[in-house]
Amino acid sequence: MTTIAVSGASGKTGWRVVQEALRQGHTVRALVRPGSELPAGLEGAEVIRLELGQRQALEQALRGCEALVIATGARPSVDLTGPLQVDAFGVRRQIEACRAVGLKRVVLVSSLCAGRWLHLLNLFGLILVWKRVGERWLERSGLDWTVIRPGGLSEREEGLEPGQEREGVVFSGPDQQDSSSIPRRLVARVCLEALADPAAAGRIIEITSSPDQPRRSLGDWLAAPSGATT
Repeated sequence: MTTIAVSGASGKTGWRVVQEALRQGHTVRALVRPGSELPAGLEGAEVIRLELGQRQALEQALRGCEALVIATGARPSVDLTGPLQVDAFGVRRQIEACRAVGLKRVVLVSSLCAGRWLHLLNLFGLILVWKRVGERWLERSGLDWTVIRPGGLSEREEGLEPGQEREGVVFSGPDQQDSSSIPRRLVARVCLEALADPAAAGRIIEITSSPDQPRRSLGDWLAAPSGATT
């Protein structure tokens, strides 16, 4: 059993990470903003309300944890500085807190096409540009990091029962996929697979899914010859 912190735990991906971690028997600290509404499914987790800018509170929340899943992300808003504050500076604050308390293992949920300038998503405050900045800060942090870049995020839950998934995950290295989608539930499971597999450390992993894709684990893909999109 591992104690895992999940930031952005009230978000649509974050609460699924919490659910999947609890299902696997982990102890979970769900980090949420003070004003966030808590979705169903966080029962069993320790809920900690804080702002990422509250350094002491953030360090206290991470103290004693073996791993952190960063599932924070800017939401579409008229405030175009949101992606800068959340996806860049927010990630950096979490990195600094991890280093301060000795937490080494971090998985960051980013986005397909992170770093691209010519993309429609950048109309929302250059979101893909700032996501890549956050990734780079994590890469240079000295932590044991993994970046998960999912495609378009789907809310669908049908056919995603453990062991009965109707679609497989398409894995690739960085900058090899630029479209397609994936259910948030599968993203959550890949995050936890990454935490459990030392071979995932130091990797940027892009993921989408398809009913035509044979089901395989992240570990299987990591053990295969590199460079393939499978």
